[in-house]
Amino acid sequence: MSVEHDPDYRIVVLLTGSEPVADRVLHAGGADVTVTFRTGARATHAQAIAAMRRHLIDLRSELPGARGAGYDQRTGEVVLLVPAEDAERYGVAAIKARAEQIGGVPVRVVVNELRESNMTVAGGGLVDGLNPLNGRRYRCTTAFVVTDGTRDAIATAAHCPDEVVYRDKTGIAVPLAFVSQDGAAYRDVQINLSSALLQPLFYSERKNGALRRLTGWRNLASTRAGDFVCHWGESSGYSCAEVELTDYAPPGALCGGPCEPTWVTVPGPSCVPGDSGGPVFSGTTAFRIAKGVNRTASGRCNFYYYMSTDYLPLPWRLSVAR
Repeated sequence: MSVEHDPDYRIVVLLTGSEPVADRVLHAGGADVTVTFRTGARATHAQAIAAMRRHLIDLRSELPGARGAGYDQRTGEVVLLVPAEDAERYGVAAIKARAEQIGGVPVRVVVNELRESNMTVAGGGLVDGLNPLNGRRYRCTTAFVVTDGTRDAIATAAHCPDEVVYRDKTGIAVPLAFVSQDGAAYRDVQINLSSALLQPLFYSERKNGALRRLTGWRNLASTRAGDFVCHWGESSGYSCAEVELTDYAPPGALCGGPCEPTWVTVPGPSCVPGDSGGPVFSGTTAFRIAKGVNRTASGRCNFYYYMSTDYLPLPWRLSVAR
């Protein structure tokens, strides 16, 4: 399923097979929403993701360069990102044919230089801490307040400094003790404990003081291509765009090794190192925690990608207004 906003808001369901299905209208929240069914998909979502896990992420023997792969809910295709040198050496058509032969699912090849990196902890933010490896102090962006039922804490990215200090707009510094971090495969999250009780609040635009009360969250399984989400990062600021690829697997070893196809991409429009750990949200609903960026050689943002709050480490969960 995916979401379309133009010419009007509608839900699109892509089906395998060729038998046409008539549109339907849902009555929800005081509004009518059209549900459009389109046929002709060559594989189901489950089949595409299974193929990515088995084959498409690890084509090292035939594509030695870096590659990323994600799922396009609008077309039902696996989108394989390959650098220009591989496209020139092997040919886009040949890469597509071989990937479809190996995976058994439809593939679209996109040339992308795959200049990907974690949203490094540089460039101003809500928290900062000392990197013991080089003695330098770095900053990054916090995401949401979390709780284990008895303690309150802040979630941010695992590649931020362990021991961090929260700095409010008045300059008051509050140390946040390190609790845990996980940056492997499908997670990039760190928990830092607060000694005081915290409210379920987050900044949608910290520098303007735009504070919101978190009222809920969206699970990964409920995320659709076309969902409109916003992001706050200490370096890039506030921006909004539509979800592009779900089930994305970043290239290389950005996840402490190979990445799982569990990340979600958003085409910016802005993304800058220093945004690590920042909140991705819609209104007062939490979607994710920002992890990495994909940019051109000139620094233009192709997309950023984020971790679902589904993957907060137990017993921690989002603190939500009651």
